[in-house]
Amino acid sequence: MNAARANVDPAGWLLTGQVMHERLRPKHHRFTYPVFYVRCDLDRLASLDSGWFGIDRRRPLSFHQRDHGPRDGSDLATWMRAQLSAAGIEEADGKIWLQAFPRVFGYAFNPVSFWYCHDRDGHLRALLAEVRNTFGNRHSYLLSAAGNAPITAETELKCRKVLHVSPFCCVEGSYEFRVRETPSHASVSIDYQDADGLLIRTALGGRLKPLTRSTALAALVRQPLLSVGVVARIHWQALRLAIKKAPFYGKNPAPGRAADSPTDHVAAGQPSAAARPISSD
Repeated sequence: MNAARANVDPAGWLLTGQVMHERLRPKHHRFTYPVFYVRCDLDRLASLDSGWFGIDRRRPLSFHQRDHGPRDGSDLATWMRAQLSAAGIEEADGKIWLQAFPRVFGYAFNPVSFWYCHDRDGHLRALLAEVRNTFGNRHSYLLSAAGNAPITAETELKCRKVLHVSPFCCVEGSYEFRVRETPSHASVSIDYQDADGLLIRTALGGRLKPLTRSTALAALVRQPLLSVGVVARIHWQALRLAIKKAPFYGKNPAPGRAADSPTDHVAAGQPSAAARPISSD
């Protein structure tokens, strides 16, 4: 967690803000939606289990460990530390925070969840982007700076695209992530480049408040249909793209141009960042 936030130490944060998605070609397409996320300290999940927010059980808002990582309900902090050790990121020996959409009345869909892995001084050392598509597949990108140095707002975290996410994109090219944190705000931007250059910009972020009974209830009252809305909006925007006659590649597209070459590995060997493989299904 940001060092400037060190004197405020809740076990969870509520991030209230918006998601922006912009496609640059062949026709411009942009949308922005209000959302809220929870960001949980994986070593202190039990202390969050109260009132309107529950851990591994039914509540109006809840967080279930089986929705993430190995998806077997086991301890997520232990699993994540094993991934960091296997990847040689020994510097990330501090807190691990997982940011995701909560379950709302038992249901959630997370297009992307972020695991923030810090060192003991509170500096961000690794970022795990856990990506899901609407076809039931997922893949995780484990990212760190060159030499596992602290990740700052200037750090470019790059990786090759592996998972088919949208039927309007091929599986080719690369992602570039940037993380920006202040004491009261947090954001992640994701630029997607295909073989022809920058295609899609995505940004998500907002204001951080401690996750309490009152902030959880306020978020639920403002957006009681958050989970349903995420899926509905994905399909609505797909319809809009179809109307605009964006290229359609379907559920199982052929390999893209950038994926044809075995030497194309944007994540490996980049001076700005590195990505390690995590098992996907």
